[in-house]
Order: sequence, then structure tokens, then C-alpha cells
Amino acid sequence: MRRRRGRRSIAIRDGRIASVAPADAQLSAAREVEFDAHVVVLPGIVDSHVHVCEPGNTDWEGFATATKAAAAGGITTLVDMPIDSVPATVTVDALEAKRAAARNQCHVDVGFWGERIPGNLADMQRLREEGVLGFKCFLIDPGVPDFAPLDTVGWRRPSR
Repeated sequence: MRRRRGRRSIAIRDGRIASVAPADAQLSAAREVEFDAHVVVLPGIVDSHVHVCEPGNTDWEGFATATKAAAAGGITTLVDMPIDSVPATVTVDALEAKRAAARNQCHVDVGFWGERIPGNLADMQRLREEGVLGFKCFLIDPGVPDFAPLDTVGWRRPSR
């Protein structure tokens, strides 16, 4: 990997780094921000395993405190695990409850995992369409009553 040294221009498009170029490169921008020479710009960190327990168990950890702590530590995105909140993220209604709880409280970007449990196979496609980033499942008993593990039947796609 080649190290980039010295001053650089960073082009941002749709909230993402589009290019890194020499400082004198002619990049089009709606706005330009200059930093002092001692400032180092680093990409944000994504924490993909966070248990935000809101709604339902907000006293354990809610969106306001979880995302403030993330921002303080340099985390720019966190992905919420589907358990420890009530309701758990196993249906679209539960996902909407999570999003409603998060609304106007987040200090960083937030994504959501869905949960695959016995009996919710039909919900998985809808959850994906509504934006969950992936699915968690248990293969052994996790000791949480709402999260029974999948057996070999639970892993199979229904025949068509």
C-alpha cells in the first residue's frame, strides 16, 4: 500500500469519500473546508455489534447515550443488534418501533440488524426491503426466551 504524504484534497460525494487527490487538484465542490496543517483527517469507525436496548430496556442503554459514547470514541456508524429491546427486531413493526425510538436522538449514523428465529422466515424479505443490513440467528440456545435457536429445518429455504 502506498502512503500518501503531505496535503491532500478529499472529494466527498453523497456523504462518502469519492477521491483523495493532491492538494492542488481541481475538484468541483459546493463547499470547501480547509484544516490547519496539524489536523489529521481519518475515516470513521463502524461498530457493527452494539446492543441499544431502546425501546423497552432504555435504562440499560438508549440511543442518546449509545450514540454519544460512539461519537466520543470516533465511531461514526453503529449497527444495532436485534435483541435486548422490546420488541426485538424480528418483524417490520418491531423495526419501525426501533426507528421511532431512535428518531431525533442519534449523534452518529445508525443501522439495524434483523433476527432470524423459528417462524419468521416470511418476515425476513420484508425486513431486508425495509433496510436491515443483515440477520443474526442462534444455533444453540442463547438463554433468551424470545430467541429460540434454528435447527436444520430453519436453515433451509422453503421449496417452491
